[in-house]
Amino acid sequence: MPLYDYKCPQHGVFQELASMEKHDQPAHCPHCQTLSARIVMLPPHLARMLKETRDAMERNEKAQHEPEVMTSSQYHEREQEKLARHQHKHRNGCGCETKRRSNLMYTADGNKMFPGMRPWMISH
Repeated sequence: MPLYDYKCPQHGVFQELASMEKHDQPAHCPHCQTLSARIVMLPPHLARMLKETRDAMERNEKAQHEPEVMTSSQYHEREQEKLARHQHKHRNGCGCETKRRSNLMYTADGNKMFPGMRPWMISH
């Protein structure tokens, strides 16, 4: 039987064992026998966690069993789409795209190569 948390208006939080069929029903306070509603308590770190962090953790949990796989041709198509969007936003010759391209190089078979920047980092 699971242990549920309840809150008495006079005596505060208490725990009671209840069957799963009765998970939504109130319980009697052990001190004053007042009928008390069930509450759901969250650990403090979950309640204060940023939404972005929670979303990232959920994505990581989903990807644990079914990771997304991208071939090198799909990656190059996506990069070309990004480049086309980028060129649309900026005027020709603004210089930001050449600065971005200079940090990353590709081998003949399409694998990433990091000359001089974090060679220990594993690419995904």
